[in-house]
Amino acid sequence: MTRKRAIVIGSGIGGIACAIRLQSLGFDTQIVEQLADVGGRAFVRRVDGFTFDMGPTVITVPHFIEELFALERDAAMLDEPDFPPAVLAEGQSLCPGGSGGAHTRRYVDIVPILPFYRIYFDDGTFFDYDADPANVRAQIARLAPEDLAGYERFHEAARAIFQRGFLELGYTYFGSIGSMVSVLPDLLRLGAIQPLFSLVSKYFKSDKMRQVFSFEPLLIGGNPLKVPAIYAMIHFVEKTWGVHFAMGGTGALVAGLVRKFEELGGTLRLNAKVARIDVEKRGRQRAATGVTLADGEVLPSDLVVSNADYATTYLKLVDKAHRRINRDALVRFRKQSMSLMVIYFGYRMQAGDPDLRHHNIILGPRYEELLTDIFERKILAADFSQYLHIPTITDPSLAPPGHHAAYTLIPVPNNHSAIDWDAVGEGFADTVLRFLDERGYIPDLRDRIVHRSFVTPDYFEDVLGSHVGNGFGVEPRLTQTAFFRPHNRSEDVSNLYLVGQGTQPGGGTPSVMMSAKMTAREIARDFAIDPQIVGGRPRVLS
Repeated sequence: MTRKRAIVIGSGIGGIACAIRLQSLGFDTQIVEQLADVGGRAFVRRVDGFTFDMGPTVITVPHFIEELFALERDAAMLDEPDFPPAVLAEGQSLCPGGSGGAHTRRYVDIVPILPFYRIYFDDGTFFDYDADPANVRAQIARLAPEDLAGYERFHEAARAIFQRGFLELGYTYFGSIGSMVSVLPDLLRLGAIQPLFSLVSKYFKSDKMRQVFSFEPLLIGGNPLKVPAIYAMIHFVEKTWGVHFAMGGTGALVAGLVRKFEELGGTLRLNAKVARIDVEKRGRQRAATGVTLADGEVLPSDLVVSNADYATTYLKLVDKAHRRINRDALVRFRKQSMSLMVIYFGYRMQAGDPDLRHHNIILGPRYEELLTDIFERKILAADFSQYLHIPTITDPSLAPPGHHAAYTLIPVPNNHSAIDWDAVGEGFADTVLRFLDERGYIPDLRDRIVHRSFVTPDYFEDVLGSHVGNGFGVEPRLTQTAFFRPHNRSEDVSNLYLVGQGTQPGGGTPSVMMSAKMTAREIARDFAIDPQIVGGRPRVLS
């Protein structure tokens, strides 16, 4: 039997993960990537002896990675339990020691990070956020003792949301309104539909604790004031499986996944920009038949999976004549996540440097108002919050001896704003680095910097192809969650699928890996492939 061909557009983590699964399902799979190297948003910059991950740096749920590395050629098991019964009952880790399993260790070394984050407040106090119940309670007692009882109630509410929303429903593909309606009563009962900040505010009186237990959706492009409270499950996802780092950076994880894909027989083409997804009419139906590259080369295939930005996929790659559902008006109507300014810098170490952590969240003097400036007003405020990442605390190999490699990430409005980044980018970068220096986070930083560069929303739009420069795809809010989020199977074109942060279930490294499995399952159903193995090979259903 002739093997069917699949093309995956884009080599982000979601695209590579889906390509691995398709190759394991029995497809001849090719990834086409427009950039000169792999990774998409997880691209790596190497300059002046420094290695900078340009995108995601937080790894959670390492057993998702272990599952990918365990797959074999023509031996995919897509209907296996996503979470074994013991995990469903107790929320236990699947990887002994909390990091990479035996298969993962063949490709990449993943290590736990503690604390998960050090969260600095504007008054200089901080909260070390981790999974240790005694530590969490001690820090609440130190900063906001009035919230100890509230934390216990929040903890139980978040546990219930995690159980239902992640362990039980995490892999649910909401392809119909009925699939959404069927779970609404449970979500309403759990209070998971109200805004996350509203849920948190019911349990905590202190502004500091409200910030600590609501900031995490910012790491996946969500506004804590608008994102539904189902995202309280992030607290338990991290608590259950920890926060991890790939030695060598996230780029080392991407390289390991590419190696796995090629070992399975998949192929990768770089510098291969897709100009359009080819579609032909078949009676009343339209079907994807491959892609045409920017240089005019046609690559035929039996199916196409786009790991490109959702809006870019439909607005630029699929002709509007083929789109009845995802018309221009609908695609443009969807709210896009905020964007980012990311400043990459290398600096010399010196004696007496403050005791920073691998992951540092530095909150500004305003919280709710700043979020509104970024997401709703779309203005660049005078104040800012930032995520300061210093991976050389864990892996010194990412910088020359005696130096640190770091980046600091500042949430900013996407390009629906009127901000001219060519005009303000340099000055804003100066302001952020001066803040880190003068506020004592990295004293004398400006004198010690040996490398400095930055990207703005223009990079996300012009280089990565993100619609209006969004940093995380479609914004996660109630009206863009589950069934209301873009679907992994195109409603307009058969044999066209989407994967990654813009589709179900959403953004973040674990979610895009879940998206890859969900998309592969839909493809298996559509192509009548039984994911159970017969004689070592997937069985095509009659």
